[in-house]
Amino acid sequence: MGVLAGKVAVVTGAGRGIGREHALLFAAEGAAVVVNDLGGSNAGEGADTGPAQQVVDEIVAAGGRAAANTDDVASWEGARKLVEQAVSEFGGLDVVVNNAGILRDAFLAGMTESQWDAVIAVHLKGHAAMLHHAGAYWKEQSKAGNRPSAAVVNTASASGTTLPNAGQANYGAAKAAIAALTLVAAEEFGRYGVRVNAIAPIARTRLTLATPGMGAMLAAEAEQLGADEFDAFSPANISPLVAYLASDECVTTGKVFAVQGGAISELSGWHDVKTIEAEGPWLIDDIAARLP
Repeated sequence: MGVLAGKVAVVTGAGRGIGREHALLFAAEGAAVVVNDLGGSNAGEGADTGPAQQVVDEIVAAGGRAAANTDDVASWEGARKLVEQAVSEFGGLDVVVNNAGILRDAFLAGMTESQWDAVIAVHLKGHAAMLHHAGAYWKEQSKAGNRPSAAVVNTASASGTTLPNAGQANYGAAKAAIAALTLVAAEEFGRYGVRVNAIAPIARTRLTLATPGMGAMLAAEAEQLGADEFDAFSPANISPLVAYLASDECVTTGKVFAVQGGAISELSGWHDVKTIEAEGPWLIDDIAARLP
């Protein structure tokens, strides 16, 4: 029996990369998995049913249970349909892993409105839409006397937490907001029996390989690996933490964890590092003399 035996999980953006590894591991640990992936490009353009279905086929061939979904989680309606599919096909919903994402990198001075809006929609609104519909389901279950033992794992990023990256204002802002959203959702969902945590992963995926600077480093690292060497940037390294956070063994909620290779770190948000005080109203000259 795996740590997720009997669970029903939704994994968004699960057709490739980190999401695919989540779906495969969840199924191997006994969960029924709804594999969501729109099948678009790195920039979120186009659609293809192939990636989600291929992961489902792989899970089923290994003896697991899975269903494909190609709804757009950047819409309230798409998220609703995804949650309803999990409930109708597998009888409930126990875990949501928000992983779907796109990139439309540009420096702020040259960024278009559509580049900003698209990234915020898929990442931040996509997380919020799934939280809304899954939360509504769990709230009703709790009110009916069927208190859940459920979990959400959101996906933030070092770009929005510890390593701001020039050219990724839209992505970094969305990921920082997801970290904050996680803390708020944990406060709200706890009353329904639902834990909410987030990860900030670093791994080799088609998105990170397309990130200036990082892509070249990750590609070079892969080329230098020997056949039996540990691949610190494999996306498979991320999923065990997510499976643990999704399991009943975990009691943690409201946390953000950086994870890469063999390292997991708990992150903390904004905190006081220096304080200056005045006895009365502030004077600009006083601030100038004391703040730097």
